[in-house]
Amino acid sequence: MDQSNQTSANIFYLLKLTNIPNLQPLCFFLFLFMYIITLSGNILLIIVVGVNTQLQTPMYFFLCNLSFIDICFSSSIVPKILVNTLSVDTSISLLGCAFQMYISLVLGATECIILSVMAYDRYVAICSPLHYNTIMNKKFCIYLAAGSWTVCFMNSAIHVFFTFQLPYCRSHHVNHFFCEMPPFFTLSCRDTWMNELLMYISTGIIAMCPFIAIIVSYIYIISAILKIKSSKSRHKTFSTCASHIIVVSLYYSTIMVMYLHSHSSYSPKTDNIISVLYTTVTPMMNPIIYSIRNTEVKNTIKRNLQSNLLYKNNKKCIFY
Repeated sequence: MDQSNQTSANIFYLLKLTNIPNLQPLCFFLFLFMYIITLSGNILLIIVVGVNTQLQTPMYFFLCNLSFIDICFSSSIVPKILVNTLSVDTSISLLGCAFQMYISLVLGATECIILSVMAYDRYVAICSPLHYNTIMNKKFCIYLAAGSWTVCFMNSAIHVFFTFQLPYCRSHHVNHFFCEMPPFFTLSCRDTWMNELLMYISTGIIAMCPFIAIIVSYIYIISAILKIKSSKSRHKTFSTCASHIIVVSLYYSTIMVMYLHSHSSYSPKTDNIISVLYTTVTPMMNPIIYSIRNTEVKNTIKRNLQSNLLYKNNKKCIFY
């Protein structure tokens, strides 16, 4: 094999957001705007939790984990999409593609588990409030988070290893915006049933089991809320879960469609749109959903903004 063939065998080509030249700048700035909002919103949420001691509870500890996941998830994919959209060369090395796939799998799977842990946290807070501090102690929360990350690191390594063991002799042009498993299966000239089976098993364990745990948790939570006599108290208690329910609905609806359909029903256009939702839109919406519906977060942001403005005004007065 000559050098050119060896080089091309280690390179894949990704899609642009659009091939219409006039629309490329518009798509670029739209995605850049969403990426900036994603980073700003999630970083702000982490800072708010850090400066407000009242927010340093198990729920916000896991929310910070979620924000960190969203920052890394979006950062591992969106910058490359932006570069490809305006660039003539949309290539990515095999190593770069494997790394991108690994990081996105780790973060996507960890988000599934963290969302179920957050549901369990709400279950304990509402159904066993007197034992909440004992059950959801600091050490247990750290173990839950560390365990979630560890399982997903190991699971993703297995998938990436077997995905790149496939021979890609049909094409190296990936019909997708970034490196993800389902589009790669269509490029291989070998039967990918084993890879698909592993993907379904993994999705069942990493995604569906946490999803079932979330549903069970909310069955108990709703049952406990319905027993509360005061309608005001019922509304207040349910509002603490509303943000989480919205985030779970947004994330799981896209993940299930992407990873649980069969190879024969694979539709590049549909999957590309879905992938944009859970890699770009959902990470942007998460901090907004939690901030809008959370009085403590909004009050902390207002207090810090007011104190900063007051500090600046005092400095101006002293200067003049």
